[in-house]
Amino acid sequence: MPDAQAFDWTPVLLTLQLAAVSVVVLLIMGTPLAWWLARTRNRARVVVEALVAMPLVLPPTVLGFYLLFLLGPHGPVGGLWESWGGPRLVFSFPGLVIGSVLYSLPFVVQPIQNAFMAMGERPLEVAATLGANAWDRFFSIAFPMARRGVLTAATLGFAHTVGEFGVVLMIGGNIPGSTRVVSIAIYDSVEALNYPQAHILSAGMFVFSFAVFLLVYAINRRADTVSR
Repeated sequence: MPDAQAFDWTPVLLTLQLAAVSVVVLLIMGTPLAWWLARTRNRARVVVEALVAMPLVLPPTVLGFYLLFLLGPHGPVGGLWESWGGPRLVFSFPGLVIGSVLYSLPFVVQPIQNAFMAMGERPLEVAATLGANAWDRFFSIAFPMARRGVLTAATLGFAHTVGEFGVVLMIGGNIPGSTRVVSIAIYDSVEALNYPQAHILSAGMFVFSFAVFLLVYAINRRADTVSR
């Protein structure tokens, strides 16, 4: 067991920061997208749903490769961004956020979408007859009724971001204090034969993953008990 002072906590803190920022962005982006997917009858819905779900089966390195191409200094997005005076996106914390948001998108959108669909049309119709406008119906009726899905989405999105390896390695590299998150630090520790640190980080990830699923199941169980 290594000395406590020798253990590098920087990857842990950076990972928690990345997961927190990514979840906030995911909820801001994912909630209206989930609402649209749950309510629209547009034929494009199937295409959008397929695009949102692709990270579930797409190898992380594939997504990371194309993000590296798009966001790099010579890429169509990264080049234009840097020409406007923006900071470099690849091998940086903002790049990690972009990659994490895209790769964790289905873990946030799908639970919220399912929650919106499960509540049905009746509550919104009743609110409309009482004079509530679209914004009132969403914030006073739909969003509170979907809180179970939102809590599940936030928990899964946070956990999935914490455990990601392929995308963050491709777009962020391995820069200490900037892009070296826990998953990269575990790989580095094993390569350096620093097995005590690898054990601590891996055990922490194992316990964290178990706690996340306990929380998700507890949320669902409590919601089922209340609804009976």
